[in-house]
Amino acid sequence: MGTGAMVTNDGEEFEGRITGYVIVCVIIAAFGGLMFGYDIGISGGVTSMDDFLKEFFPAVWERKQHAHENNYCKYDNQYLQLFTSSLYLAALVGSFVASKVCSKAGRKPTMQIASIFFLGGSILTAAGVNIEMLIVGRILLGFGVGFGNQAVPLFLSELAPANIRGALNICFQLFVTIGIFIANMVNYYTSTIHPNGWRISLAGAGVPALILCLGSLAICETPTSLIERNKLEKAKEILRKIRGIDNIDPEYDSIVHACEQAKSVKNPFRTLMKRSSRPPLVIAIWLQIFQQFTGINAIMFYAPVLFQTVGFGNDASLLSSVITGLVNVFSTLVSIYVVDRAGRRVLLLEACVQMFITQFVIGIILIKDLKPTGDLNSHEALAVVILVCVFVMGFAWSWGPLGWLIPSETFPLETRTAGFAFAVSSNMLFTFVIAQAFLSMLCHMQAGIFFFFAAWIVLMGLFAMFLLPETKGIPVDSMAERVWSKHWFWKRFMDQEDNKNDIYN
Repeated sequence: MGTGAMVTNDGEEFEGRITGYVIVCVIIAAFGGLMFGYDIGISGGVTSMDDFLKEFFPAVWERKQHAHENNYCKYDNQYLQLFTSSLYLAALVGSFVASKVCSKAGRKPTMQIASIFFLGGSILTAAGVNIEMLIVGRILLGFGVGFGNQAVPLFLSELAPANIRGALNICFQLFVTIGIFIANMVNYYTSTIHPNGWRISLAGAGVPALILCLGSLAICETPTSLIERNKLEKAKEILRKIRGIDNIDPEYDSIVHACEQAKSVKNPFRTLMKRSSRPPLVIAIWLQIFQQFTGINAIMFYAPVLFQTVGFGNDASLLSSVITGLVNVFSTLVSIYVVDRAGRRVLLLEACVQMFITQFVIGIILIKDLKPTGDLNSHEALAVVILVCVFVMGFAWSWGPLGWLIPSETFPLETRTAGFAFAVSSNMLFTFVIAQAFLSMLCHMQAGIFFFFAAWIVLMGLFAMFLLPETKGIPVDSMAERVWSKHWFWKRFMDQEDNKNDIYN
């Protein structure tokens, strides 16, 4: 494998190679993202299947059969939305529990616990005989998502050399998109299997969970986590293994120094409330809020429903969502290639322009031609699918992966797991809000919902332009000195004397 170098805040370089073992660890850990993505993709397809609706949501199924149903309101049912969204409330709670587990037990055991939760949830939902059983299964899946989304991005950021940290971390989001694509393919085929095709779709969530559970036995813990827990010799051994060289002392000493500073912090959650912690905390939370208010999860959750709304039949709508899933995967590969070359901000700003235009044009088409009853003509419906693909493309190489990458690399070690817990929980909270509200919003706002998301994209662009610093190529333990202290706005929060008081008090 090729050689690489990581630059410290003093300009010193850490030697190292991109080893095959690191790549294996990254791929196995990224199955935590595939679990999350599979669930995002599977939910919308299952909730559009007639067999599933007849068994659990007969009122929605009856409404769907009406010849002159309201296009925008036929799926508006709070219990149907709760099936999708209950997972994210559980994930919100789970992320804070996972933060403690990450610090005390390590990143690797946290991922293993995530896979066990996910396995249990997939069994319950696939075997469900009533709504209560489905919801309990979704809650278990939610804890799996909370634990996985907490541990995997941190694991990837701490394992990766700084010069390719962005690319390796984005493997998490790449696997999210692969999970969505696989789920769409599964839904497309199981929709023709009556009456239990939906059970096969839901049971499929256990496959990536099983791969992560078994595969995690073969991967290492991160050196940072080992040093945090006073396993110093083991940390040296692992650092040599993942860097592929013997001279790991400079990097090892840097991690030890960061861990010693972190140990002086007795309450990381309290430290997060200090003035010097505000820049990464504010950035992390708002990135998660903005990520959801692009409208992406509304589109990915309910892509089959959305395409049925504009006039595609059930099979055609599922096939259209397969296409968007494929676009999602290949566009994330673009991000892996570009993120450590062009940087984070360029991708975010370009995507804002792209996503705003597509949301705005979709809104115009629907408000002009899609009435509460009736369909779009075939050309307009195809245009909507293309525009959704262009929208997904922009999101997938920007706000999707970078919404996870930036928070995982910007917190100092003393508040890293606590800070990232806030990021994950914020993501889950607003994913829940969108998942629970989208079908009702679609019913009441109709095509105006796309203008709603377009307005948020304008705010996102302004935020990225003026408040988001570039973090490309900067070691995770050097962010305070090299990023926040030099930013035109955030440097006022990083006064050195206040900083010391914040950390050690």
